[in-house]
Amino acid sequence: MGGLPGCPEPGLGQWSGGSPADTGRLSREPNSQARPLPLPLPLPAPMALQRLCRGAGALGCRRSSGLQGQLPGELVEALRAVVGSPNVSTALAVREQHGRDESMHRCSPPDAVVWPQDVEQVSKLARICYSHGVPIIPFSTGTGLEGGITAVRGGVCFNLARMDRITALSTEDFTVAVEPGVTRKALNSYLRDTGLWFPVDPGADASLCGMAATSASGTNAVRYGTMRHNVLNLQVVLADGRVLHTAGRGRHFRKSAAGYNLTGLFVGSEGTLGLITQATLRLHGSPEAMVAAVCAFPSVHAAVGCTVQVLQAGIPVARIEFLDDVMMAACNRFSGLSYTVSPTLFLEFHGSPGSVEEQVRQAGEIVQLNGGSDFAWAREPEARNKLWAARHNAWYAALALRPGSKGYSTDVCVPISRLPHIVGETHRDLQESGLTGLIAGHVGDGNFHCVLVFDPADLDEIQRVKEFATRLARQALALDGTCTGEHGIGLGKRHLLREEIGELGLTIMRQIKAMLDPKNVMNPGKVL
Repeated sequence: MGGLPGCPEPGLGQWSGGSPADTGRLSREPNSQARPLPLPLPLPAPMALQRLCRGAGALGCRRSSGLQGQLPGELVEALRAVVGSPNVSTALAVREQHGRDESMHRCSPPDAVVWPQDVEQVSKLARICYSHGVPIIPFSTGTGLEGGITAVRGGVCFNLARMDRITALSTEDFTVAVEPGVTRKALNSYLRDTGLWFPVDPGADASLCGMAATSASGTNAVRYGTMRHNVLNLQVVLADGRVLHTAGRGRHFRKSAAGYNLTGLFVGSEGTLGLITQATLRLHGSPEAMVAAVCAFPSVHAAVGCTVQVLQAGIPVARIEFLDDVMMAACNRFSGLSYTVSPTLFLEFHGSPGSVEEQVRQAGEIVQLNGGSDFAWAREPEARNKLWAARHNAWYAALALRPGSKGYSTDVCVPISRLPHIVGETHRDLQESGLTGLIAGHVGDGNFHCVLVFDPADLDEIQRVKEFATRLARQALALDGTCTGEHGIGLGKRHLLREEIGELGLTIMRQIKAMLDPKNVMNPGKVL
């Protein structure tokens, strides 16, 4: 879920339905070497369907805010002149669909929604908004967890779902370029016959450009890295409509010492510096062999300590995920499994058959030394997919514990040597707090999530959830960690960003923002 325990993740989301006129497409450029694979846009995820059906409530939509619903008529007409009337909407229902993500933050609808179809249209639309001083909010899959797509100051939402081409695939260079409407599952389906894949897996079928915007990661990050390690170049439409290629037009090198790292600047910028309209990604060879395994432990400390020892032994594990006993019980119930209800590790090993067997042997010895159970194996693709589907559905499993509830996921990340301490402390804090909370996470890179399930109508419980999340984030900072490993700052962690990087760091970020977006129209109210 980047990383939440199986939660819809971190892209700066996309309303999967597109515009009313959208039929969906996924295509390569005419000169591409591999076969075309047209695919429809995906249906909304279960939580997306639920949230479309919810009316305004304690965490419902703000019916009006700032200029909402009051865009000048000439501005709306200018937008329609660029993309056509069917691709501009000011209807309340449509705006509300684009004013909320999977977070606990209140829905704040934009004043209008537009569906551009190419970078030229995005550039023209941005110029129009910039000239009027109207906020621009990017939207891809709507699966974010920090309120990154909420239009807190009104403005125009750019739904980029119809920009869904896969271009510039180079199997020899292990690179590909994708537009914002391309999701990770669609890309990997497209690559199926090439021997390549894109491994960054946040759990949800998020937009790849949205994943770049939030610097998402997920279950494979311990071996393959996060989005920050796998983005080579970005095409970005700046606030005033100029189009920037962060590493130079068409370039897709593995390393460079040429000037400042502009690509790294925009990865994780959460739509506050520009609209990502194309991402050039690093691909990886598909492993010859994959084996997944599950093992239970007598305590949280034993399971997390085993993780640290596996990494210290230099075992190139591809995934190593932790679920506490409460989360395991929820996953068993939700996914129809029968695993031991105990602190548990899910592991996966990639490589040649021989190397995988050696990894399994070494990891098994460390598991036994920490009191872990024998491995329950998942060797065939069907069994592995079932195992990881249960892991990725952990978010929905948690919410199913309290029907009608909302969820909030913490997202701290600490140096791995500090991981056993903070996970153990968090487990005890949960037991003492009286909150409904479950722990899961990508412990191989020091990142874990506490999923807090609460009644959206209970203001006292909401306050206690916020206090718990802030307390945990500050504990991570005290251990030289970060308040967010993969979900981003968004709306809710801005006060923590100051504590993490200091006043000078925050000042420099504000100066960068002011230089690129002097009118503060790019996703205002987020990050800073």
